Amino acid sequence: MHDLVIRDAKIVDGSGALAIYGDVAVDNGKIVQVNGEKAASGKREINANGALLTPGWVDVHTHYDGQATWDPYLSPSSWHGVTTAVMGNCGVGFAPVKRHMREWLIQLMEGVEDIPNAALSEGIDWQWETFPEYMNALEKMPRVMDIGCQVPHGALRPYVMGENGVESNDATAAEIDAMRRITREALQAGALGFSTSRTLIHKGADGKHVPGTFARLEEVFGIGRALGDAQRGVFQMTSNHVGMDQETVWMRKLAEETGQPVAFNVQQIDTHPELWKTLIAQIEDAGRAGVPLYGAFCGRPVGLLFSWGGTFHPFIAHPSYQPLRTLSAADRYKALQDPAVRAKLLSEQPHGLDDYTKMKAVAFHKMFRLGTGNSTPDYEPDPSSSAAAIAARTGRQPNDIAYDWMLEDEGRAIIYFPVFNYSYEKLSHTYELLQHPRTMLSLGDGGAHCGYICDASLPTFMLTHWTRDRTRGEKLPLELIVQRQTSSTAGIYGLHDRGLIKPGYIADFNLIDYDKLTLHSPHFVADLPAGGRRIVQEASGYLATIKAGRTIFEKGQATGEMPGKLVRGPQAL
Repeated sequence: MHDLVIRDAKIVDGSGALAIYGDVAVDNGKIVQVNGEKAASGKREINANGALLTPGWVDVHTHYDGQATWDPYLSPSSWHGVTTAVMGNCGVGFAPVKRHMREWLIQLMEGVEDIPNAALSEGIDWQWETFPEYMNALEKMPRVMDIGCQVPHGALRPYVMGENGVESNDATAAEIDAMRRITREALQAGALGFSTSRTLIHKGADGKHVPGTFARLEEVFGIGRALGDAQRGVFQMTSNHVGMDQETVWMRKLAEETGQPVAFNVQQIDTHPELWKTLIAQIEDAGRAGVPLYGAFCGRPVGLLFSWGGTFHPFIAHPSYQPLRTLSAADRYKALQDPAVRAKLLSEQPHGLDDYTKMKAVAFHKMFRLGTGNSTPDYEPDPSSSAAAIAARTGRQPNDIAYDWMLEDEGRAIIYFPVFNYSYEKLSHTYELLQHPRTMLSLGDGGAHCGYICDASLPTFMLTHWTRDRTRGEKLPLELIVQRQTSSTAGIYGLHDRGLIKPGYIADFNLIDYDKLTLHSPHFVADLPAGGRRIVQEASGYLATIKAGRTIFEKGQATGEMPGKLVRGPQAL
């Protein structure tokens, strides 16, 4: 008798193969049987009644480095079927760290990833200095899903170099050797990779760029060679978007030298909307030579969420708005309805913003009404529905329309601003990237950007939009989309024991009512430590999420099971 049998499921196994109907049997947390015939009896049985069965999603780009120390559910990712999450991306994290640098790392994470300082300060119980000690602390905590860590450049550099590392001074040969040794030791202890950031967008709360942003290639290669030393791990790099066709030259050399995957962000940006084609051509050329260079991309626009209660909105830098920032949500909503306040705000322009941030405040052609409550958000909006387009048709000002949109639902409504990956005003380039064998689905950013991004819902969106609901272009096969967020992501990170519904693999599953799978609108909650606020997003239609053969969610409700663990290093069958 098996531990668990799932009967009569539509099995999409994560390999890209066509779906089959049948039973899946599990013993000791591993899959032992998958076929189109009836399995033997199980101590516990689930009758799928033809529902969709997929592997659990493997999300390789999250920022739960702090949240993982207090939240066993790693929400909202677990709400969307994620059973394995990789943290420590973009060069930011909390280990290694000396005691006097703890608060500085919190400020760095606050600035780069928009996670409230108070939540991190109250929530993190610092039980570590070194990276192996950080992993040991994570390992002690029960959790619903598996997690993996990467060594962040932003923590490593000041740990070795002190204030010189914070100030972006050049590392000495001895300091580079020390960073290489520490990274190698972390990889040998189970880190899944090393991450760095070279984008000028990423700054800490003090306005300084992430340590390593301007590091010389001698330093980058010195640390990167630790992956070759250990013969394991991914080198994850958050790119500067512009000039990336030059950066790929050294990244290819690093991947070739170490033999380990190098993954960098491929974002479509409005100022250089065709650059992604050049980057993909370079990735393809590396692939033909057998070099493991990959382009990481998001399966929908990287969308900023503007609202009165969020981190950013079109009026955030208007002089008349400043007294309203400290009001309660109810008092602010009341004030914003005052015709005099409204007229004053609409008459002003933003002040004190850099060019990039000001662009976000006034680019009304990229602002769309996302919806409220249980309405289904549209992440591929028609340009005719932008605030600017509606204003042109109606004779109103676009900021007037944006003002009204955010006042809906008692001031809780959200405007959607696709900042990256929407230069064509549709997802045609994403459609191509999703079918490319040298790309990696990524950038969901679970746990981060609490006040203006919630892309951790990406796994659910991938199914609903790309395989079922898309109207502004071609759809993609369900089997491909399942593969892209299971075996494809797991394989690049060396997690070869998951991502497939085949005998011998970990029994991680999502059982889904595919026809009823629905992504709801994002909204704010105040559930972080110290009352910190964040945007979350729910889904309905997940009948069950199963981790290592144990049901962790059933019809959207947590069961209390905690089978998750820390993943240490590459995993084989």
